[in-house]
Amino acid sequence: MALIPFYKPTLRRKDMDAVLQTMVDERIGPGEKKNEFLKQFCAYIGSQGGFALRTYLDALTIALRMLSLPANAKIGVSLLSPKIYEVAASQLGYELVLGDIDKDHGCLSYEEALRLASCGCSALLLFEPMCQIPYQSDYSTCGIPIIEDISQSLGSVYDEQRAGCFGDLVVCSFEEDGVVSCGGGAALAYRKGSFASHVSAMKPSIPPCIELPDMNAALGTIQLANLDEHLEKRREFHALFCKSLLKTQHRLYGIGNIDFQPNGYGFCVVLDSKAEEAIKFSMKYQVSAKRTFTDTLAQDVAERFDLYPNGLPAYLRAISLPIYPFLKQSDVELLMKVISHLP
Repeated sequence: MALIPFYKPTLRRKDMDAVLQTMVDERIGPGEKKNEFLKQFCAYIGSQGGFALRTYLDALTIALRMLSLPANAKIGVSLLSPKIYEVAASQLGYELVLGDIDKDHGCLSYEEALRLASCGCSALLLFEPMCQIPYQSDYSTCGIPIIEDISQSLGSVYDEQRAGCFGDLVVCSFEEDGVVSCGGGAALAYRKGSFASHVSAMKPSIPPCIELPDMNAALGTIQLANLDEHLEKRREFHALFCKSLLKTQHRLYGIGNIDFQPNGYGFCVVLDSKAEEAIKFSMKYQVSAKRTFTDTLAQDVAERFDLYPNGLPAYLRAISLPIYPFLKQSDVELLMKVISHLP
């Protein structure tokens, strides 16, 4: 039996026609396809405009620049944010200050956001890991600007709240494992009209070499057009896996409320045992599994349970298992069996 891969891009042969057409048209650099994709993305999340960029790091650094923060500014983040945040902040001379997550939704807790603001943070960089969104958390009351990163939450919905509605600026990566993939690249969008002038002012200074190429944008356009269909399949599998998990002593990472519609970016379990044992068990049955939060800011504070009692258990014991629309029925059944027997 072949190993079930951890992820598989949601590409069908017919989807490749759009990419091939850009090659036939000899328009593979940044151009109209990029503009079309950005417009489509902004419409999906309810944004007014922004930039389509070549890398995730470009989107993060430009977002921080748009806030016009003071020199040596402090940026509040959750400890489960990706390490690339450090790279973006250091390039601009900023300092990251860590906060704990909310045990219910897995994102930066509202109380911690208030604390970070009171400790002198000039902005929040809000990471939404593994499908989660910070429902019922009104960070706007903190009085500082918010950059919302929906790279892993795009398409997740709780009641009337959806990924992309919590920030002044919204960043989304489109890497190979994303629910929408351009084979790389990212978008930066703004939700408040006050940032329109910032975008207009910055556009002339954005060189074409960091804009999203049309060939990648063409792929993203197809992915966005099929997103609702893919989300439906991801949610179906996520619900099945959740039922299997109920047979164990382990818990789902983040929101367990039935009103939550996850995007199915990943299926993340916080174990009541050692992560290595569960990973070894899964691999024994040809199911890929890995620790979820290895490449995060928690690496530097792994002993500080006094400061991060909610985030560190997830850092140490959370694992992720495959979930994507192209899982075969036999793979889904095997995953359900493995999940229901995780040691």
